[in-house]
Amino acid sequence: MVDVLSKPPTYRVARASCRVRTSSAGLRLLRGAAGADSVSTARTAGLEGAKRTPALIPLCHPIRLDSVLVDISIGKAGVTITATAETVERTGVEMEALTACACAALSIVRTVLSVDPGACLDDLVLVHKSGGRSGTWNRGRDALSLPPGSVPADEGRHPGPHASGRPGGRPGAGPPPRHRGGRAS
Repeated sequence: MVDVLSKPPTYRVARASCRVRTSSAGLRLLRGAAGADSVSTARTAGLEGAKRTPALIPLCHPIRLDSVLVDISIGKAGVTITATAETVERTGVEMEALTACACAALSIVRTVLSVDPGACLDDLVLVHKSGGRSGTWNRGRDALSLPPGSVPADEGRHPGPHASGRPGGRPGAGPPPRHRGGRAS
């Protein structure tokens, strides 16, 4: 783990989102009477995931979470999950927000699996982070509407195929992560 003791605690926020792609039968199941319980259970899975991030992701610092909100929206094309985590700490809450989304999405997939074995988690991304030395970062508006695996051409933060300075770096994929023992700061 990276030593964060010398860093001052600051207010930090991270927001992540993901989608669950499922069939019309899966969406009907979620909109039905059993679906309300399933959405509530998925929200709880997201909250628990955020709280247990250090146990699930190696080298993540255990941090106090001051707030975690998990929003689940059932739309025409699938389910959108957004998680926001807040803290006043020496390290960020990006991994907690991402883990909350992933756990909530997996709970939704578990619910619809009986009627849609092809249901999948898609587009798990960090949407916003603020606080700490690196300041505020926001994902481009169009990034979530692109096909999976696409990178917006207009973000232009890193020109060139490996300009991020790491193997497999992608142009326009946002600033390279500050890899500090598995946690962004």
